[in-house]
Amino acid sequence: MTKANFKESEYTANMAVSSTLAVLMEAERLRAEGADLVDLGAGEPDFPTPSNIKEAGQRAIAENFTRYTSTSGSAPLKRAVIEMMKRDFAVEYQPYECIITVGGKQGIFNAMAALVNAGDEVLIAAPYWVTFPEITRFLRATPVFIDTEATQFVLTADLVRQAITPKTKLLILNSPNNPSGRIIPPAEFRKIIEVAAEHDVWVISDECYLYFAYSPAAPFTCGSLPAELRSRVMISGSFSKSHAMTGWRVGYALGEAAWIQAMLKVQSHSTSNTSSISQQAAREAATGEQQSLQMMLAEYKRRRDWLIPALNEIEGVECDLPEGAFYAFPNIKGVLNESCKTSAEFARHLLNQAHVVVTDGAAFGAPGYLRLSYANSLENIQKAVERMKQAIAEIHR
Repeated sequence: MTKANFKESEYTANMAVSSTLAVLMEAERLRAEGADLVDLGAGEPDFPTPSNIKEAGQRAIAENFTRYTSTSGSAPLKRAVIEMMKRDFAVEYQPYECIITVGGKQGIFNAMAALVNAGDEVLIAAPYWVTFPEITRFLRATPVFIDTEATQFVLTADLVRQAITPKTKLLILNSPNNPSGRIIPPAEFRKIIEVAAEHDVWVISDECYLYFAYSPAAPFTCGSLPAELRSRVMISGSFSKSHAMTGWRVGYALGEAAWIQAMLKVQSHSTSNTSSISQQAAREAATGEQQSLQMMLAEYKRRRDWLIPALNEIEGVECDLPEGAFYAFPNIKGVLNESCKTSAEFARHLLNQAHVVVTDGAAFGAPGYLRLSYANSLENIQKAVERMKQAIAEIHR
């Protein structure tokens, strides 16, 4: 009997491994070899899950809340998400307009799978979260990228209008943005949705970083739009970033009932319900004290306010001030030369020679840039900048 020869399906053969995962894997290899790494590549909070949330999870276990819930999520958690949106943004949804997902990523996948057909075009602003185009291609649709470099990585209604074709089915928005940290102003956000409505284009609003907006910017959700505009938007949210719950894997989606029901079909044949224990923890996150969120936001702002000026002091580096999330996205084109020609090469140089973990901007559709996460201590961020300066000096010798 001959050994089985596995052949990957055409659905995944052209799918790239997440660039952030690739960075983490290489960093783990170096760390195992004893390297003193400073990790600015991770896209997750460096804070522990707040105690009240952990205690809610522990209670769920002690009280044997360990069985299946409804595929769409437990009724108490859906009510908690709806109450959270009403409390924080004065918007109202009904339980049948809400589904609980295994992280925000599943919400986006389910929403796209329920809407997009082969041959459809999906508009994605660059820089973009790496998963958006991969899901699009998986569904046999075509990603159409909107270059926002000329507008300092802020998507505008005019750019959307110019990109729409008769094949456009979906527009994906992400504000605050990963990787740039930029925020679409609320008035411009509404104009973008109006353009989408004019052309019968559906919208997914990835609001994973919704709560991470630094004054004078403020959190803005598509849920606050007028009903006729909101009706074509699916919000994908998550507790991962706002409540330091990345490993708990709880997200939610809010939108039109028909779209939610189609997403439920997908979920019923993939993961079924999110962990019941995690759902109880997320319920506490939504309804419990929010001081930990404000503490994290204040600390991220403190780190940002040190990092961005420090980056701009480096010759050849330019970095706009991010209004949200916890990423800096510096332009390093002025640093590159014959010995280090691309941002990918520079990122590898930083990792292997300076032991600083960053993510190449090309992975997000923006070559010549780097994504630096400031979800790390200020001490480590300062160490990383010093090492970055030394790495630049080395390639310019």
